[in-house]
Amino acid sequence: MRVALVTGSSRGLGAAIARRLAADGMAVAVNGPPTGDGGVAVATEITAADGVAAPFAADVTDAVDVAALEAAIRAALGPVDVLVVNATGPQPDAPIAQVGWREHLDQLDFFLRSPVLLGRVLLPGMVARRFGRIVQIDSEVAHMPPPGRSAYVAAKHAQIGLTLAWARELAPAGITVNAVAPGFVPVERHAGLDVTGYLATVPAGRMGEPADIAHTVSFLASDGAGFVTGQRIVVDGGRSLT
Repeated sequence: MRVALVTGSSRGLGAAIARRLAADGMAVAVNGPPTGDGGVAVATEITAADGVAAPFAADVTDAVDVAALEAAIRAALGPVDVLVVNATGPQPDAPIAQVGWREHLDQLDFFLRSPVLLGRVLLPGMVARRFGRIVQIDSEVAHMPPPGRSAYVAAKHAQIGLTLAWARELAPAGITVNAVAPGFVPVERHAGLDVTGYLATVPAGRMGEPADIAHTVSFLASDGAGFVTGQRIVVDGGRSLT
């Protein structure tokens, strides 16, 4: 049984991805921050549906926490074969004049530092087994940036660069590295949310759903995706075409 770690999967899009990978037959390490339930609710839901999962609370931007996370997953489920880098933090909007280096570092902590820390502890095992799947959760915002998101967009481009560099270097070891860039995917329904203007830019004519993203991650995480690496799949209903 493959073991998958989905960071930031105690809620939202990460939870949907965790549920899908469990339905695919993987043992899923559900990760949440040290605050909150740390993924207990999602892991319990998966096991109630006859899946295999366990919760692991850890700050994936902290080297000590990441090392302890890897050891705990290996002891409970086995070595990690699939890494889905989904965790994110606050993404405040601010004009460029109000965005300092600290704000850029805050975004880089999740989109660059966390995969680097995770890679350092997980990649040796993947290389030794000559198998690995790494999927970074990107965003359509990287190439369709709205005003006020400069720090977020810059960090996302760093994440894309890391994906490409890792894909090239790790391919000979049987490890694929790809990115999935979701369009606007409201994880929860918000009463009164006016999306008319947004939908006018989406050829598919509907909002994205967490299942759309989870399905794409499922493919990239599968054994059958071994010849797909260094790719960025935009899942936005065609909005980037307009």
